[in-house]
Amino acid sequence: MPYQLRRKPIGWYEAIAHLIPTMTDSQLLPKQQQALEKFLAGNAPTPLLIERVGGRKLSKYKPGSHPANTILRSHFTDHKGCNRSKFADIWLPDGTVKSLSIQGAAILQGFPSWYEFPPETATAGSIIGYSVPPSFATQVFISAQSKLFGVTV
Repeated sequence: MPYQLRRKPIGWYEAIAHLIPTMTDSQLLPKQQQALEKFLAGNAPTPLLIERVGGRKLSKYKPGSHPANTILRSHFTDHKGCNRSKFADIWLPDGTVKSLSIQGAAILQGFPSWYEFPPETATAGSIIGYSVPPSFATQVFISAQSKLFGVTV
């Protein structure tokens, strides 16, 4: 029987909670603050991952119990192609705001914690943003393997 990757899904907060205290303090941008207020109007306070990008729209956010959105290369550059050093913030119910680190983004994208990135945010962001999440690639491979060998996964 082929290898099967079966894990209980976890939210982004559980995946990187151990890193949050080491992340840089930050402040929400006006669009992030609006997104936070919209969320809190109908939900109990919970950790939120709030993107800093989005232009004229409200920033996208994810509660801590949900998986993170795919991290794209465009999160690390603006519309002029300039590099961004901040691409998402973490809001905690106690009012703390932290800037999502490259290490945190990498873990959310599926990189193992031991993977080393270049120190430049733009370069590291390119690697993360252009990658196919390893866990997704594994699932595609397993599915293809089962089709090729006629084994139901």
